[in-house]
Amino acid sequence: MEDILTIDHSNIDSEHICCAFSDKKCADGYEQKKLWLRKEFDNGYVFRRIDARAKVFIEYSPAEKGWVPVSAPNYLLINCFWVSGQYKGQGYGKALLQLAIHDAKSGGKEGLVTVVGTSKFHFMSDTKWLLRQGFVECEKISSGFSLLVLKLRPDADHPGFNSSVISGECPDKNGLVVYYSNRCPFTEFHVRTSLVETANKRKLPLKIIKLESFQEAQSAPTPATIFSLFCNGRFVTTDLSVCMDSRFDRVMEKAKQ
Repeated sequence: MEDILTIDHSNIDSEHICCAFSDKKCADGYEQKKLWLRKEFDNGYVFRRIDARAKVFIEYSPAEKGWVPVSAPNYLLINCFWVSGQYKGQGYGKALLQLAIHDAKSGGKEGLVTVVGTSKFHFMSDTKWLLRQGFVECEKISSGFSLLVLKLRPDADHPGFNSSVISGECPDKNGLVVYYSNRCPFTEFHVRTSLVETANKRKLPLKIIKLESFQEAQSAPTPATIFSLFCNGRFVTTDLSVCMDSRFDRVMEKAKQ
């Protein structure tokens, strides 16, 4: 197996951060993700990946400063967690998860939490795999998201979603509304360029809301703060490919089913 690296202030300038390292369109978003990481390292954020040019990594932080609308005092919040391509089935997922569990134990945490799709959602962790590792579902909401928890202390308080996500709707009820952040290097280009062009072509009203702090993210109307699209107030998808003209109609139609 490849070694696992921890990316932090000391090496982020020289090391890659997995996603979009070869996508020239998203070069600005890639640098914005690095800037985002530099700020979040000061809030206890952890980024680990294998020592290879691959998309095999885990990101997590203290839940109190996490970019997700959940209440989970003294838990670690897993954000992105991805093992792709040829590296699947080789134990990297378990190895990365064990490092997060070790950090939770050594830090005196109650356990780990993460948001997933009740069924498979784009840009979210593999729900079935996490359940096999001992996570359990502790809350589910109508928009299709579940909150999973792995408790290290059985009598620990249950985490839960914040009230902002319970309705599954956003405050703006006219046209398309997108919430996104620089947690992902792909979002900046596709939201600001692809989706704008796609909406203009269809003469659809579009409002873009960029989440700039963990406080804003924790009060967002969606648990998917990397990217979430709403239409006429109702949650539609986390699938970033909906931004592209060639995919928009297909993704929107599928979301209605």
